[in-house]
Amino acid sequence: MIEVLVVDDDFRVAEINAAYVARIPGFRVRARAHNAADALTVLERGGVDLVLLDHYLPDETGLSLVRRIRQLGHHTDVIMVTAARDVTTVQTAMRYGALQYLVKPFSFPGLRVKLEAYAQLRRTIEGAGEAGQDQVDRIFGTLRTASTTTPLPKGHSAPTADLIRRVLSDAACPLSAHEVAERSGLSRSTAQRYLKRLQESGRLSLTLKYGETGRPEHRYAWSRR
Repeated sequence: MIEVLVVDDDFRVAEINAAYVARIPGFRVRARAHNAADALTVLERGGVDLVLLDHYLPDETGLSLVRRIRQLGHHTDVIMVTAARDVTTVQTAMRYGALQYLVKPFSFPGLRVKLEAYAQLRRTIEGAGEAGQDQVDRIFGTLRTASTTTPLPKGHSAPTADLIRRVLSDAACPLSAHEVAERSGLSRSTAQRYLKRLQESGRLSLTLKYGETGRPEHRYAWSRR
């Protein structure tokens, strides 16, 4: 189980983010904090694997807190979850070792994509000793999103597209739109809309499964080219 500390100065937002985390298998909210001092107190107790960290805190910024966390020797992973979107803040977060950066406001699928990618990263590096180039590439590629490879039209969300990518990539065989919707938590109409767009862009392969009667079923697989 991945233990998460949710840090946000807004009590309501912290509760919403914590509720989102609780919906994702393999994750558990260990604590909530509403300022940097309380966050550090929780970290000193140990047992936190991941911090979801807002930048705008009442006693110091999230970036300065990340720097202090590292200076104090805590190796807890950090994902920034904040409305701060200026390039300087984003670059500084990267340099201080934040693994991901999620801009507010976001939906549950947006956070789910980030956390599932983080969980995949942990699985990739668990028990690893020395890594060859292929494994290094997998480690660095785990947190990439579909937006880096698949341009999306207006009305389409990169986190939603990446959620579908992860569902298909993790599947042992091609899936129907109904199965994609079930595994992703999306409506069937939304899943079908994204599948059609991703298939048209060449990111998906489409096969037809013929039954005894009726129209053939469309089944989709992620293209690993």
